[in-house]
Amino acid sequence: MATVSATSVSFGASLKPCFNNNRTDGTSALNMVRVVWTKNVYPSLRTSRFNVCCSAKPETVQKVCEIVKKQLALSDETELTPESKFAALGADSLDTVEIVMGLEEEFDISVEEESSQNITTVQEAADLIEKLVQKKEG
Repeated sequence: MATVSATSVSFGASLKPCFNNNRTDGTSALNMVRVVWTKNVYPSLRTSRFNVCCSAKPETVQKVCEIVKKQLALSDETELTPESKFAALGADSLDTVEIVMGLEEEFDISVEEESSQNITTVQEAADLIEKLVQKKEG
């Protein structure tokens, strides 16, 4: 499972690069960056973070959907997506425990109680399964 993290930063002030175009080889060089401030205004620094994680295999997500449907006695017409939340499907804490037990049996893994309490969606369950299966095989 690979994880990529990034941070973007934006400034409220104007940042202007100054280029030296008088070079003999025809290229430009960045000499400095000039920051222009107006009326004692300080820049607002805003950051936003995002994480990109490799998701579980589609077949794992599909199998989790099948187990969730079985444990919650949902009809075959009920459409589940990776973002489907167990609580929104009518699952209580006991149902969630039964879903985890079904996943453990199907994938021959053991989910720690602490980890099982953090599973709220199909995708979270599938990602945890992938992680545990890789750990078991590795």
